[in-house]
Amino acid sequence: MAKKKTRTSLSIGKAKYLKPLPAKGWAIIGAIVVVIGGLIWWNDRTDENQWEFISKFGIKLPLRYAVHGIDVSHHNAKINWDKLKSARSENVSIDFVYIKATEGATHLDRQFKRNWTEAKRVGMKRGAYHFYNPRVMSDRQVDNFIGQVSMEAGDLPPVLDLEVNGGKPDDIIIKGVRNWLTLIEAHYGVKPIIYVNEHYYKKYIAGNFDEYPLWLAGYSRTHLNDLASDAHVLFWQHSEKGWVDGIRGFVDYNVFLHERTDWENLADR
Repeated sequence: MAKKKTRTSLSIGKAKYLKPLPAKGWAIIGAIVVVIGGLIWWNDRTDENQWEFISKFGIKLPLRYAVHGIDVSHHNAKINWDKLKSARSENVSIDFVYIKATEGATHLDRQFKRNWTEAKRVGMKRGAYHFYNPRVMSDRQVDNFIGQVSMEAGDLPPVLDLEVNGGKPDDIIIKGVRNWLTLIEAHYGVKPIIYVNEHYYKKYIAGNFDEYPLWLAGYSRTHLNDLASDAHVLFWQHSEKGWVDGIRGFVDYNVFLHERTDWENLADR
């Protein structure tokens, strides 16, 4: 709708002039420009992973990467593996699952045997992990894992999950982890993967286990580029708040950080 035109009256009085902007004002404007530029740079940096919200999974996924997976334990209760296997949205599927097997010297995850068997039955790429307890002799922890996990051709490499230090000195933890990795590699004939967060990576892993592949947990919206430059990072756990058909409650989401051809080589060992 057109507006009625009105005549603007000219006021007669003292002339008004624009005052030059003081130096402080220019400084404020400059700071604003810097902040805006930084936000644009940060958005571009975080978008390098091509984050996109996938409603079926309830989270943003870094679609830059082609291979997505989850990790599960008894905390995820009884899983409907048929539904999990068929879960798919916008060309994204669950390509692999890591399953908690053991912890310490005697503990067996109460859902492991079922999960391990069911993952094979539905044809999901599977791997097993051990939750490391620094207060327990590493030899006994090796025996626990080997006694419960029978790997087959096509299974993913075993994983050592290092999340607690048990109040032990750094050198004791490093020695125990080294022993576990060495014995597991000798038994299964494949180099294990170390799961850590950024803090534990810097505290225990960097400079001590550079020859081992890593699985890094970090829930920020950026790829862990500062670590990838000096570490062989295979997997990135980017969220613990996803969901998926077949599992009640939240589930951890991970991506394989390399090309699909690399994935096929890893998975077909």
